[in-house]
Amino acid sequence: MKVQVCIIGGGPSGLLLSQLLHLQGIETVVLEKYSREYVLARIRAGVLEHGFAKLMREAQCGERMDREGEIHKGFHIAHDGVMDHVDLFKYSGGSSVVVYGQTELTRDLYEARERMKGNVIHNAEDVTPHDLNSDAPYVTYRDGDKVVRIDCEYVIGADGFHGVSRKSIPKDVLREYERVYPFGWLGVLSRTKPVSPELIYAKHERGFALCSLRSQVLSRYYIQVPLTDRVEDWSDDAFWAELKRRLPGEVAARMITGPSIEKSIAPLRSFVAEPMRYGRLFLAGDAAHIVPPTGARGLNSAASDIYYLYHAMVDHYKKGDDAGLDGYSKKALARIWKAQRFSWWMTMLLHRFPDNIPYDDKLQETDLAYLFSSEAAQRSLAENYVGLPF
Repeated sequence: MKVQVCIIGGGPSGLLLSQLLHLQGIETVVLEKYSREYVLARIRAGVLEHGFAKLMREAQCGERMDREGEIHKGFHIAHDGVMDHVDLFKYSGGSSVVVYGQTELTRDLYEARERMKGNVIHNAEDVTPHDLNSDAPYVTYRDGDKVVRIDCEYVIGADGFHGVSRKSIPKDVLREYERVYPFGWLGVLSRTKPVSPELIYAKHERGFALCSLRSQVLSRYYIQVPLTDRVEDWSDDAFWAELKRRLPGEVAARMITGPSIEKSIAPLRSFVAEPMRYGRLFLAGDAAHIVPPTGARGLNSAASDIYYLYHAMVDHYKKGDDAGLDGYSKKALARIWKAQRFSWWMTMLLHRFPDNIPYDDKLQETDLAYLFSSEAAQRSLAENYVGLPF
């Protein structure tokens, strides 16, 4: 098989890039290690920057998102028994975010690829890139007992943190930056009416909590837990009781609880790999960077990578202009590090750190007090939350 672009990873990043390039007449193949059902079973965040939503529409995949997604013009931060409101619309100059589950977004992308007869290969085992630093890279994968070779001009590594793409860059070339946080998020998905029409981030002495939603009948809630906790340690009743303890009384009183549909614990880390290009290989999304979910930057940072790659590839194939490809890593990393800073800041602001000393606690309190006393601080938060320009 021969294509122009081979994309490793069939999550939202790889599918979106494949769809966008297909619309421009650029031939791609997507290799995914797991089945489509497995990919769609992953429960992930669903707060989309306005720029990401625009990119989905450009990919002709935004119809259901626009019909079913929740437009949010703000969110709440609960602390010390009170609820302060962050007016995103006001302080970002009229922008908002779309709350739309990543599972649904991925399903839309799969269906779009099917409509256009896009080439997405599932259950591709032992995917291996070759000759990345040459003018003729290729990728092999195993299909049962058969090894299949794909000759291509470029390889996109969108195969996540544990994928093969980043590991294909020599260690003396790659530099990695990482911070692992001493806690995780226990998340519960329930078929219940959300407690609030807008997200509630809660800072509490017992730990962080988040009230989110997927729709008007599907809620997603989180609480901060030690890394030593297991899902089996938390019954539904114990989760609901602890969540209510961390919320203002009036919010807890109106919360509707129910059986969990899905329950999982996600560790928190910040991670960046540099550079994001090696020869004919370009990294995108979690293959190159991870953020804590606090600021909803993970999927959105991946979308900015795809935006840059998409335009760079179009310029290369349509205009013979390689400036976008040559500058991809530097341009993408500049925005990624800003997202890293914002996610780190929100995580530090709202979580209870086990080794905090009283001085640290007072700084957190002061940071929150300053945020809601300063329009400039709220403007900075809103600008980052709705998404910095591509």
